[in-house]
Amino acid sequence: MLGFILPSTAFVFINVETGTELEVRDALFNIEGVKEVYVVYGVYDIVVKIEAEGIEELKNIISMKIRRTPNVKSTLTMIVLE
Repeated sequence: MLGFILPSTAFVFINVETGTELEVRDALFNIEGVKEVYVVYGVYDIVVKIEAEGIEELKNIISMKIRRTPNVKSTLTMIVLE
């Protein structure tokens, strides 16, 4: 793969503090790389689709931005195989 970076896509399943779903949803839309955000019912509260230029950028978005968003309690990441 001579010097180019493959784009990476992931879905992040997020648990938030009760009652903060809409607030967290709005904050997530402001993060670069976040393409879709859904408030859902079930085991997780929010599902996010992320697109980035490579795994390192994907890791940065999740670790440094999504997980540090106020009221985010936990995340589970599923990386799409392309």
